[in-house]
Amino acid sequence: MKESLLKSMRYGQILDMMYLSNSGEITKRRIKVFKIYGDSFQAFCFLRMTKRTFKVDNVLALIPVERKESRVI
Repeated sequence: MKESLLKSMRYGQILDMMYLSNSGEITKRRIKVFKIYGDSFQAFCFLRMTKRTFKVDNVLALIPVERKESRVI
């Protein structure tokens, strides 16, 4: 999981993340990773619209968000 986070941070990729909170609740969040340190990482959370700190071990799944370009003719 940490490798995927590092790769997304390197390329500025936005991710959809399934996350297990400390209270046991599973949430889906859209994030952009800024910093990884130890067993945690800091990311912008589009659900809360602020920077948040997450635990790597609590990440259940990561899916890159595909950006589709719209063309105007």
